[in-house]
Amino acid sequence: MCCGALLRTAVRSCSPKRFVVAASRFSDLPRFPGTDLAEALTDAACRLHETSTPDSTLDTAVRLTVDLVPGAEHAGISVIERDNRRQTLAWTDEVVRAAEDVRPEPGRQPYWHRLWTTPVAEVEDSEGDEGADDLYGLGLRSVLSLRLRTDRRRLTVLTAYARKPRAFDESARRVGRLFTAHVGIALDSATVREQLTEAMRTRDLIGQATGILMERMDMDAAGAFDSLVRASQRENVKLRDLARRIVDTHEAP
Repeated sequence: MCCGALLRTAVRSCSPKRFVVAASRFSDLPRFPGTDLAEALTDAACRLHETSTPDSTLDTAVRLTVDLVPGAEHAGISVIERDNRRQTLAWTDEVVRAAEDVRPEPGRQPYWHRLWTTPVAEVEDSEGDEGADDLYGLGLRSVLSLRLRTDRRRLTVLTAYARKPRAFDESARRVGRLFTAHVGIALDSATVREQLTEAMRTRDLIGQATGILMERMDMDAAGAFDSLVRASQRENVKLRDLARRIVDTHEAP
């Protein structure tokens, strides 16, 4: 895809930072058994790559999880810190929010702590599982949690939930692993598109501020830009923010 097409895609309206979404919006997605796995994943990948921002990619991914992963009834995507703090970015319904907002008791490791050393963490039955007993109180018995992204400080995790025990079998794990690979690629692509769009907007904003300084201070473009950079460093303000301040002041009546 050319840069122009990428930018046209990226400037579509953005979704909010967090989502509560209907889990059945993709009723036409191929299901299992009875259809080819490759066909279903291809369809899902196309839907993911139609999204225009990282936020809308996350929104689409949680809905597709329920439609695609065998046994999944609810899904969420969250960021997990080393100290087990967890922030939910997208969810299919409020039970997921409730499940992922619970902080583990001191001295007890939650089930998702295993994801630091393995790409998949499961809870077969939350009843009697010390790392997942809060889920039992919410009516969630099975969990399939898969890593999307990882670095030394945080994990991005896709988690599927079910209300019956042992809901996720080997087929669910296989589909989940393949699907998260597609989600990760789509998320990276959406992030690049968003960064390109922001870079273009920043360039235009800095260009406007440079033009204003050229007019006000009677200097050429290079001198005006250097003056803007020096002011940014002196005031410890991002160049983009300083440029916006100059433009906004110039446009004010």
